[in-house]
Amino acid sequence: MRWTQTFIPTVKEVPADAEVKSHQLMVRAALIRKLASGTYTYLPLGWRSLRKAEAIIRAEMDAAGAIEIHMPVLQPIELWQATGRDQAYGENLMVVTDRHGRRNALGPTHEEVVTSLVADHVSSYKQLPVNLYQIQTKFRDEFRPRFGVLRSREFLMKDAYSFDADKAGLDASYVKMYDAYCRIFARCGLNYVVVEAESGPIGGDASHEFMIPTDAGEDIILHCPACRYAANQERAEVGKVEAPAAGPASPAMAEVHTPGTTTIEQVSQFLSRQPDEFIKTLIYVSESGQVVVGLVRGDHELNETKLARAAGLGPLAMADPPVIEKLTGAAVGFAGPQSLRGRDAKLIADPAVMPLRNAVTGANRTDHHAVNVDAGRDFDPETVADIRVALADDPCPRCGAPMAASRGIEVGHVFKLGTKYTTKLNATYLDEAGASHPIIMGCYGIGVNRILASAIEAGADDKGIVWPITIAPFEAIIVPIAADRNESVRVAADKLYADLTAAGVDVLIDDRDARPGVKFNDADLIGIPVRITVGDRGLKEGKIELKLRSQADVRMIDAATAADTVGGIVREMHQSLRTAAVEATRRKEA
Repeated sequence: MRWTQTFIPTVKEVPADAEVKSHQLMVRAALIRKLASGTYTYLPLGWRSLRKAEAIIRAEMDAAGAIEIHMPVLQPIELWQATGRDQAYGENLMVVTDRHGRRNALGPTHEEVVTSLVADHVSSYKQLPVNLYQIQTKFRDEFRPRFGVLRSREFLMKDAYSFDADKAGLDASYVKMYDAYCRIFARCGLNYVVVEAESGPIGGDASHEFMIPTDAGEDIILHCPACRYAANQERAEVGKVEAPAAGPASPAMAEVHTPGTTTIEQVSQFLSRQPDEFIKTLIYVSESGQVVVGLVRGDHELNETKLARAAGLGPLAMADPPVIEKLTGAAVGFAGPQSLRGRDAKLIADPAVMPLRNAVTGANRTDHHAVNVDAGRDFDPETVADIRVALADDPCPRCGAPMAASRGIEVGHVFKLGTKYTTKLNATYLDEAGASHPIIMGCYGIGVNRILASAIEAGADDKGIVWPITIAPFEAIIVPIAADRNESVRVAADKLYADLTAAGVDVLIDDRDARPGVKFNDADLIGIPVRITVGDRGLKEGKIELKLRSQADVRMIDAATAADTVGGIVREMHQSLRTAAVEATRRKEA
């Protein structure tokens, strides 16, 4: 491809609305342009990289036995209502109404559609297992789109869905997809980590995320340097903490007038007490109407997913003020655990709450707090369970060593869904004896746009993007110097371009009438892995200049064999990532 025959409008200025490196560079390097909030046009360079990532995904999915299909973006809202996910997604679900008054969702994912498809055509165990996948545009009505393509309203996703007759089959399908993901991200040149995760609105009972460690990530990863345990903060468990020896009992619990103080910070200042001396009392309601009270220490945050798991009642929602006022007899902000058990409420305490003596909590009386509160004496929870958000330095749940925290970008997610969707959409099969069973599902997603953004976040330098060879828009760039004034340079550059193209190298030639500095700066900004500079001075000695984008060194190579040299370097780069993909699976097996 010749620069003058394509469309590469690079810019020097950092976009005012671009907060993270990947967003800034994707605009400056002419990969994307913003159309509206959370929606982007992919320019030729960005589209080429996106298609290369797709090709890697397709190759590995096909090799793992998945079958590609293409499902509609427009989905009848009745499908979402049948599974209850219209409520689970809430306002993030984009819904449109057609001229006939029918409501349709613009799919953020396709569990309902693919399950409905399988329900119509699979009826026997002989037709299982099957794994269907697609690469399709998805929509999510983000309240605040940000970080460029990392959190957009329209995005490209690979989603696969496995259907099996039993749990053993699901486990086998899950392993195939997990291994395929390891190979995909290794071939894309991404330094990924796999963490335990929550399933969120997708549902399911087992889940792993593939994360790219970077400061731009919105997810927090807790990981143990000692035993390699890793989990998303939403999922991360807290290991056992040795409780301090219980001190002497506090004086009798007493009430203190605390007018207008409804937060830990306000009451801390009012009473001159530290947050870790407080007990937070947070009240939730299950879908069946059961009230659940979660207790955590004042300096900790409650993890709603952990609380729901401990309660065993399915999803929980924060209770409305009337529910709180009826339960506690007080306004919101003054709830305490004392006397709540038995009031049609299930009381669950985090282990860090139980050693507390002389604690402060709400008094279940408006404008009052209780002091001298002792766990076990003044309240007795039904359950003690890990229900708080894990933090750095918390003990690892596997080995007890202190955990570390870092940020990461989620690029892939795999779930064991079980029968969540097949039961509701009547996707069943008959076994050998003719008995009917719900099909067991798995779900496997990759954010294709995020692969590009993650590679940029992880590998860019102060000059621009540093692409892995496999997803770079071009593998090599030829930079002729003053070719418009020097016929020998033009001829040599054109010959090298033709030879590399014939050898199968994906090459761009910068044939613009521009200063060398402009061309070098743009080549660094775009981040093409191999740069070959053709100049008159070098040609007089039979040499041309070779520089790898990932290295500072420049070396001279023979002009006569330059195509072979560059082709060999490109092949070595590809082979290195193919080897990494094989090693990724071997490490997992080990």
